[in-house]
Amino acid sequence: MISTGGPDGRAGIDTALVKRLIAAQFPRWAHLPVVPVTVDGWDNRTYRLGDDKTVRLPTAAGYAPAVDKECDWLPRLAPRLPKAVPTVLAKGAPGEGYPYSWSVRDWLPGETASPEGIDDMRQFAADVAGFMLALQRCDATDGPAAGAQSAYRGASPAHYDDETHRCIEALGGRIDNERATEVWQAALAREYRGEPVWFHGDLSRNNLLVDGGELSAVIDFGTSGVGDPACDLTIAWTLFRAESREVFRRTVGQDDGTWARARGWALWKSALTVANCPNPEDELVAIHLHVINEVLADHERLT
Repeated sequence: MISTGGPDGRAGIDTALVKRLIAAQFPRWAHLPVVPVTVDGWDNRTYRLGDDKTVRLPTAAGYAPAVDKECDWLPRLAPRLPKAVPTVLAKGAPGEGYPYSWSVRDWLPGETASPEGIDDMRQFAADVAGFMLALQRCDATDGPAAGAQSAYRGASPAHYDDETHRCIEALGGRIDNERATEVWQAALAREYRGEPVWFHGDLSRNNLLVDGGELSAVIDFGTSGVGDPACDLTIAWTLFRAESREVFRRTVGQDDGTWARARGWALWKSALTVANCPNPEDELVAIHLHVINEVLADHERLT
């Protein structure tokens, strides 16, 4: 999945704790080495367990309900999806001083998506779009409704209205504030009126695995649910460029209102990231300012 050997101990979770949890609850795996992964998420800590397993532990109470959600829904979604998703092998209980449920999953080969590791970006864009469409076709009956459990992905972006306006204002002259506000208001004006469908909720390059130059797996369904799929379209600006973006747009379809909301989601996330970055010279700032400019240009071109 991702390389091993990263820093240990974040959020009070370390290798020793994981080893104790495994030994106490799944002694059949107690002999396997436990190593932190290098590229770790924020909501969870991930450790490699032996050669073919991972251990995933929420870092705070707000992320803990995703364990049950993924354990329940991933086995139902997996057979209907064109690429691999994590297979949950076991669910752990609180213990050894750790207060939340946690899980053991299979290890998926590959590296997180980057333009350098992808053989054909246009084909990759089509494959990501195909995965999204397959996910949307999955039966949404009794699926987890968009809201607090999905960090409001899949709900209206209006939940982040005050925050977005504050972030746009905080960016000052680094972006076109007037056009950014116009993009945001357009997103709020186009309410979703379709049937709730499955969405991933965090379809970013860090959750797309590439093996042999191609999309091999999609991971981290912690903010997934059923609702409006617009939040999943933000990858059009965060990863794809020029021809690959058009391939993605054409393949995934979606109506103009969904794309308007998607631009709003991308604007919110990038504006928040830039506004919260303490170092204006940070590479992350440049990346997200570029995303914002691409979103603004896209809005102007298509509306």
